[in-house]
Amino acid sequence: IVIIGLMGAVVVPNLMGSQDTAKLQKTVSDISALETSLDIYQSQNYNYPTTEQGLDALINETDIEPLPRRFPDGGYVKRLPNDPWGNEYEFLNPGDNGKMDIYSMGPDGEAGNEDDIGNWNLNDYQ
Repeated sequence: IVIIGLMGAVVVPNLMGSQDTAKLQKTVSDISALETSLDIYQSQNYNYPTTEQGLDALINETDIEPLPRRFPDGGYVKRLPNDPWGNEYEFLNPGDNGKMDIYSMGPDGEAGNEDDIGNWNLNDYQ
């Protein structure tokens, strides 16, 4: 029993660290993919979706101005992912940190603090 307890004390913290790393990597991957899709949207429509149109403009043709000039059948992505903590990714255009901001509010689910993961700080997580 003591040996099993010692093994558990070593293995469990390592698994927890791996889970956190996996969540961060998924977030980086999702944000990069969304950014690429938004760049394609912009190249075909001459602008990014507005904050009001949001990331939904990648899957559904919006009826909010400015209307897209070209919208492919099936949209730019099949579905929008949620971040690993179950929240929707946030989108701002214009962004506070660049031309546009795509971000996860991180584990606490609150925007505007140090655990936000966005397209402006992805290098910190790679």
